[in-house]
Amino acid sequence: MSSLASWAYLSRVVEGPSPHLQALLRAGHDADEIARGVRQRERWIGGLLGPTERRFEIERAEDDLREAAELGYHLVTPEHSNWPSEAIQRSFSAANSGELERGCEPHVLWVRGNQNLPSLFDAAVGIVGTRNASVYGYQATADLVGGLAKHRYTIVSGGALGIDTVAHDTALAAGTPSVVVTACGPGVTYPRQNERLFNRVATQGGAIISEYPPGTTPDRHRFLTRNRLIAALSRGSVVIEAAYRSGALNTMKWARTFNRVCMSVPGSIMSQGSLGTNLLIYNKEAQMVLNADQIHELLSPVGEVDAQMALEFKHEPSPLQQLSYNELRVYDSLPPIGRGASDAETVAAAAGMAVGITVHLLLELEQRKLVARDKRLWRRVPLGDETLE
Repeated sequence: MSSLASWAYLSRVVEGPSPHLQALLRAGHDADEIARGVRQRERWIGGLLGPTERRFEIERAEDDLREAAELGYHLVTPEHSNWPSEAIQRSFSAANSGELERGCEPHVLWVRGNQNLPSLFDAAVGIVGTRNASVYGYQATADLVGGLAKHRYTIVSGGALGIDTVAHDTALAAGTPSVVVTACGPGVTYPRQNERLFNRVATQGGAIISEYPPGTTPDRHRFLTRNRLIAALSRGSVVIEAAYRSGALNTMKWARTFNRVCMSVPGSIMSQGSLGTNLLIYNKEAQMVLNADQIHELLSPVGEVDAQMALEFKHEPSPLQQLSYNELRVYDSLPPIGRGASDAETVAAAAGMAVGITVHLLLELEQRKLVARDKRLWRRVPLGDETLE
């Protein structure tokens, strides 16, 4: 195995994602060899010469490792048993060559909290959305994440204000792991308001993850890089409230690039904050989801989960909704509750049915306790709610 110092050096002087570094690793060069080649400006490192020209003399590896450790971070590399190999291979092997420049895998991860990354990402869902969330967005996020927690999914998001914050907070409250993928390095907290939330994530079974060395600032381009990692490490991603040009839509683009499941929560057609999510559904770029069971079904092997059946159990039909068409004709031909009763002949005439069939159906309705008989007269039984829809 290469030394952690070599990996830390490469983390500092090669800002990922770097297809040139990945090509060298795939060719069999280890981190020690590549780090030495970068320092000595050897020609065989090829495409790494240019990107490292202004950084190769920065020798902060030991300082970075010490500073990270003081902050509770560990450097995890592809040589480490805790590297999320399966999730990374599954996603980045599916990326097309046109996305290679910005869509290749990370070469290191700085991790605080749960170091067992393969376990965290074995069943993970990315939750993203606007920073300017509405009440509806907050409620939808809490409902979906709470439901996903029952299925033991890890919730992955970016730690931003708005939808991300609700997703992490709800996961913590529900006792399921949460992962914050940041656009800055250890020692930098963004947004500052979420410092306490991040501490809770790291100490309650989840993790804070970054591709960047200590002290790296959250510049705009790093958020785009961060988004690809949220999509790659999750089995599927869900966007909840996103305007037309929302940054959250970038995560969904990456999810499609990695052939991950793309899901979108519909919003009001009158809300600009839901225009992006609604267009994803309209353009068939994401599947509409309404609850956690539907997300679970989309992320499970075909036929293993039936979300529609779960809805049937949750929304059991009322006694009137269970009636057949002819039973309903007879029931509707009786006087409204509190307005008397009718004999079978009157009911049959109102329903346009033969008396014999009408009596048979009235007896069926009596067994279901929907109607009652007093000698020759029939009346409806109060149900509390006679609405059919």
